[in-house]
This record gives sequence, C-alpha cells and structure tokens, in this order.
Amino acid sequence: MKSYKFELFTIEIEKNVREGIYKPGHKLPSVRQIKEKYQLSSSTVQLGYEHLILSGFVDSIPKSGYYVSNNRESNAQPSTIKHKPVVRDATFSNHLALTTSLRMGRKISEFNVAAPGDLIIPQKLLLRTMQQVIRKNGAGLLRYYPASGLPLLKQNIVKQAASYQTRISQDELLITDGALQALYIALSATCESGDAIALESPCVFSVLEVIRVLKLKVIEVPVDSIFGFDIDFFNKACEKNKIKAVVVTPNFHNPTGTLLSDEQKKMLLNIAQRHHIAVIENDIYGDLHFQGQRPSTIKSFDESGLVLTYSSYAKTLAPGIRLGWLSSGQFMERAEQVRFSLGSSVSPLYQETVNHLIESSSYDRHVRSFRLQLAKNAHFAINLLSTHFPENISLVTPYGGYNLWVKMPDTTDMKFFYQQCDKIGVRFTPGYTFSFSSAFDQYFRLVFADTFSPKRIEAIRQLGQRLR
Repeated sequence: MKSYKFELFTIEIEKNVREGIYKPGHKLPSVRQIKEKYQLSSSTVQLGYEHLILSGFVDSIPKSGYYVSNNRESNAQPSTIKHKPVVRDATFSNHLALTTSLRMGRKISEFNVAAPGDLIIPQKLLLRTMQQVIRKNGAGLLRYYPASGLPLLKQNIVKQAASYQTRISQDELLITDGALQALYIALSATCESGDAIALESPCVFSVLEVIRVLKLKVIEVPVDSIFGFDIDFFNKACEKNKIKAVVVTPNFHNPTGTLLSDEQKKMLLNIAQRHHIAVIENDIYGDLHFQGQRPSTIKSFDESGLVLTYSSYAKTLAPGIRLGWLSSGQFMERAEQVRFSLGSSVSPLYQETVNHLIESSSYDRHVRSFRLQLAKNAHFAINLLSTHFPENISLVTPYGGYNLWVKMPDTTDMKFFYQQCDKIGVRFTPGYTFSFSSAFDQYFRLVFADTFSPKRIEAIRQLGQRLR
C-alpha cells in the first residue's frame, strides 16, 4: 500500500478515537500545531484532515477548527453488508499489464510500450506551443469545440495528406480521441455484432480487444515478416466467407514493421471493392519511414469510398497527446453518429496545439528528426540482439515505425525466457498477446522508440548471457 506523509499524525488520531481517548466533540490540534509537532507542510496537514473527514473520524467547523465527529460510534460493530466480488478477465488483465508502462512503479527496462520515450518526446516544443495556444485562446479553450473537430485543424490535415497523394475530403473527416477511438468508430460504422472481419495476424492487443468488445467474428490473415499481409489468403477468405471489413496496417505494420508495396495495396483494394468490403486502414506509422519518400496509403488509390483511413499524433509527438483522425469515406453518416455518442469533442487544447504545429511546419521538422533517431535505434537494437542473444534468433530490419519482431529458436523455453526477463528487470511484449491463437508463442516485440541508456543495454546483455 502507498504511504502518505500525513499518516504521521492521522494514524495516531484514528487510534485515539477508536480507543475512546478522544470522545465525540473533542477539539483536535490546529493545523499550525500539527505542522510544528511533526515538521509537515500546511498543505500536508490539511490533506490529512481531509482524509480523516472522508473516513468519518473528524468534522470541520468553519472558523473554529477540527473536532472528533459526533456521528461516529466508537463501539460500532463492523458492517455486515457484503459486496459482490468484482469479476475480472484474467487474460485481459495480464495482457494489459504486459503492454502498459510501469515507469511510475518499480524501475525496469521497458521495451514493451509502443510509444516514444520521455527523452525523445519534443517536450520543449510541445509545452511552448501549448503556452502560446493558451495565451491566444484563453477561456475559449474551456468550451466545447465542434463534435467533428476544429475546422482549421481538419483543413490542415487534408493539406498534409495531399502532400503524400492522399485525397481526403474535409466533409468526411472526424477528429478523434486517439487512434483506438478512430478504429472503434470505423468498425462500428461498417459492422454489426456477429459480422465477420478480416484481420492481420499478428495484431496488437488493443485492436483485438476493440474487436472483442464489439462482438465481431475474426478471420486472421497471416502477415509475413518479409512480404507483409498475405493478399492471396485474403482473396480466398473473401471468396469463401461474407466479410464486412478488413483491418490492415500497410505502412510499417505493428509488430513486424513490414511495408506493403503500391502493387500490393492496389491488389488488396481491388479484392475489397469486388466483394464490397470496407477497408479500415491504420496509418499511424506512415510518417515514420526510415528512408526515401513517405509511403502511399490505400486511400490514395480509392475512388469508391470504401476505405476508412485513420491516424494519430500520439505516436509521432507524445503518447499524452490524445488526438487522432478518421477519414470515413462513404460511411461518414454512421461514423459521425458513433463519434458523437462517445463524447462531444476532443480536448480543444490538443486540437489547437496540433493545428499550430502543422500550420507552422514545426511538426514536419520534428518528424524528420524523429525518423532519423528511430532508424539509428532500430539498427542499434538489431546489433544488440545479434551480439548477445542466441545465434539462431530470427528478426527482420523494419522499414519504419518503432517495432522489432523477434522469433526465438523453437528449442527456447519461453516460460524460462520471461522468468529471466523478470529477474533482470527487462520487459518485452510477448508474442501470444498478438493473436487470439497461440501462433506467436515463440515471438516477442521490442520497441526501440526510446534512448538506449547504459542500463537498458546492460539488461539485454545480461538476458542474452542467461539464454546462451
């Protein structure tokens, strides 16, 4: 249990009340007296008294002080009310813990959270821009913004998409509270409970949970570590099943890092159009290419309106910037209704901040620098594993993004592997969280979107030693 400074005096007061030393109505020491006796700050003492008030031990009387509550019975019998146990999904809780940061808890070397690290986030740029936005907009930031998003922000997203030949109409664009909400809206707009969808496999845990919550049936389409999404498998699945939508990450797939060629994107789209299947395109890593031009989107080849593309600034700026967007194509009417049902608008501060960054070209400058750092990190991570891990591990250099998909030898006892990870204090994302099946038990994902400190390097070196 977490302890608090104010417990230095609150525990003693509670004890005296329970034992009857302090009777109901007894006046308690003032904030100043407690402060001097226990060498605490005034705010800490006040927090302690607020805790006692909420616990029912103390009453506060304005301009008089704090008193033992008259409503508390010192001989009171324990309550006989029994609460029903809270039912939790053990698998969900486990997978959630494995994909969530523990930086606020015990100190470990985290390679499991798909988000830029603290030292890579453009903190000064973001905070300075936020201050500018607050000075400019003032109390206007405290009001609701349009449910579909700030019009000027949408205009700038449309212009930005046009720079990589993706045509988006402002009328079909929704600003969302991150990428996962955009996916939820897209699936809700195109599918009903019980419908079948095609889904890339492996696939991130958060996407699998959205699908589970919406009660959709899944056909898992293999993603090869070199060739990417299996177009032939998808085509055969469409011929044999009534599929309503396909969820795909063509640019730097998470976790494999693969990139589909323009030809593959067009083939996938043609199959979807032939069967009238909605294509839900995840483009959150599209800006993070390591070399050459920014890759195209499936949306850029679409004339039918069947493609719904979504992205987010949480992956390129900071995980706390909960702002994404969804280009909903011919499904705008339903998507807009779903979006509104989830809350009136995304944080005005985030919308204005991101808009300012895009408009001033600050976003583009940051992303160019970020891409370079990620490319260096990717090669450093590969060299680190190749040097210290068993020789016959399997991994492929990603083309962009910040995920490395690693297959351990078939002879590796993965239970032992994760036990050693825990002992050393290093955390990867286990492969079994990326599928409803057990197809990826020998895999793990390493995220290289943070600096490789000596501590993190040493953790991987030690783990490799134990595996050899």
